[in-house]
Amino acid sequence: ACTGIENIDEAITLLEQNNWDLVAAINGVIPQENGILQSEYGGETLHGPAYGPTSHSTAASSAPSSSSAFRHVVPSRQIVERQPRMLDFRVEYRDRNVDVVLEDSSTVGDIKHILENELQIPASKMLLKGWKTGDVDDSTVLKSLHLPKNNSLYVLTPDLPPPSSSHSGALQESLNQNFMLIVTHREVQREYNLNFSGSSTIQEVKRNVYDLTSIPVRHQLWEGWPSSATDDSMTLAVSGLTFPCHRLTVGRRSSPVQTREQSEEQCTDVHMVSDSDGDDFEDATEFGVDDGEMFGVASSALRKSPMMPENAENEGDALLQFTAEFSSRYGDCHPVYFIGSLEAAFQEAFYGKARDRKLLAIYLHHDESVLTNVFCSQMLCAESIVSYLSQNFITWAWDMTKEANRARFLTMCTRHFGSVVAQTIRTQKTDQFPLFLIIMGKRSSNEVLNVIQGNTTVDELMMRLMAAMEIFSAQQQEDIKDEDEREARENVKREQDEAYRISLEADRAKREAQEREMAEQFRLEQIRKEQEEEREAIRLSLEQSLPPEPKEESTESVSKLRIRTPSGEFFERRFLASSKLQVVFDFVASKGYPWEEYKLLGTFPRRDVTQLDPNKSLLEVKLYPQETLFLEAKE
Repeated sequence: ACTGIENIDEAITLLEQNNWDLVAAINGVIPQENGILQSEYGGETLHGPAYGPTSHSTAASSAPSSSSAFRHVVPSRQIVERQPRMLDFRVEYRDRNVDVVLEDSSTVGDIKHILENELQIPASKMLLKGWKTGDVDDSTVLKSLHLPKNNSLYVLTPDLPPPSSSHSGALQESLNQNFMLIVTHREVQREYNLNFSGSSTIQEVKRNVYDLTSIPVRHQLWEGWPSSATDDSMTLAVSGLTFPCHRLTVGRRSSPVQTREQSEEQCTDVHMVSDSDGDDFEDATEFGVDDGEMFGVASSALRKSPMMPENAENEGDALLQFTAEFSSRYGDCHPVYFIGSLEAAFQEAFYGKARDRKLLAIYLHHDESVLTNVFCSQMLCAESIVSYLSQNFITWAWDMTKEANRARFLTMCTRHFGSVVAQTIRTQKTDQFPLFLIIMGKRSSNEVLNVIQGNTTVDELMMRLMAAMEIFSAQQQEDIKDEDEREARENVKREQDEAYRISLEADRAKREAQEREMAEQFRLEQIRKEQEEEREAIRLSLEQSLPPEPKEESTESVSKLRIRTPSGEFFERRFLASSKLQVVFDFVASKGYPWEEYKLLGTFPRRDVTQLDPNKSLLEVKLYPQETLFLEAKE
């Protein structure tokens, strides 16, 4: 009767929110200018004007019988002066909670001024969130919001840097959350489901929608943005969007030649539009549009630089331009593209050692597909995807937008993968791009494990990459096992070959040593023979030069010498006493004992005869009439 609420579930919810206080529940939903209903059980009175047949207002306007029903439930009451109603607010900011109590006649700005003193934050930098209604500014009177007695709010400060020591847990959690934006294109009645992280900005959303709808950012007319989203540089986490899903509507703004009054009339119920004026043509290039698009002359060719030059002679140069353009569009966090030909990418991925091999991922880009921008920015540039690709894949890319580049890739595809795969790619429609091909190298051919189309999600893309890795890992383990066995066989063969080589070397060295020894023996034998021949010649010469042995009955004095050799043999000879000692030396030498090698010793007294003067006579050296001498080798 008081509130016009007929839904029992809604009524019970309101009562639970007010701890089953009927008066507080009613005061929380009826217009405050009608006064405050007090409980009659405690003898309290009703403040405000009397409720009569004409006293029902906005809250009861939807129920025509509410005023009469109210008259039957509440009899005439005493009317007294209205007392101020106090409201309690608990305001959360980062790791602090501030309790604020003030009258319902205060404004939102009064709360900010109290928080400014408590939190030491300028009121102009605060965004006060948590209101149950959307249109709230600093001049809004609290009683016009129909608030319950106890309220919870929170403060955001997107323009202030986060504290160095600790960051707000709630804000950080919001930045890490993913928001699902359901964007309806008004003119074609088509919906797009877009996933964005909380750290993405409103400007990034608008640019992505531009790629999907071909409506330049400055021509976009939006509905559904929260009132707090007043700046395109604001992140989604602090913009006030409904989590996890928020609906938006976008359309094309009318031609810029229309009058400002017409534009304002058409935008009266639009919550948020691009904050650029139509006259700022010099800023159009900042959003990727040109003057032709400002006046409705949209051209996809003028919108972006090509990802890859047409008819590029060198694939490496084409990939360099592709990587630079990709970075300029989607940022530096993207897969590391292999710079070089497709054959070189095969060589890098498949033809190294089994432990070092990787899968080959081929990214096929198409600028005219509506899925390209979302796939690149949301899936291909996701940190998890980039990290997984860099660890397990060699990533190669090609632009299929130009017909010449498309034909060139299909030719390469036919040569490397066969006509079936080439035909599969040839039949793909533009809106099915971009494509992501997962290639695994085998002994005799290259196998296409998966063809991933652009209409996928990060989780699905990661799952398909991981599934391909499972297949590849099983094959890689077999290849590693085969390679290890082959290397073991080769090692045994190398060891055998090395042992055989060492054995041959040893045999050759032994043979060469024997040959050298034989040669040396032969040489020494030759020297020995030559020396013996020389010695024999000398001996014969000395023997022939000796004077004849005197006879025993000779009348001249004769000395008889008996000489003992080192072997114990004796030989005797007679010499004239007048003969020189040298004749004895020559005789001994003629017997094979040259005086250079042997010395001739006397017995009594013991003396070395070879030390005597060889020119003296035997008589002078006292070797007369007879003497026994013996030979001894010199040291």
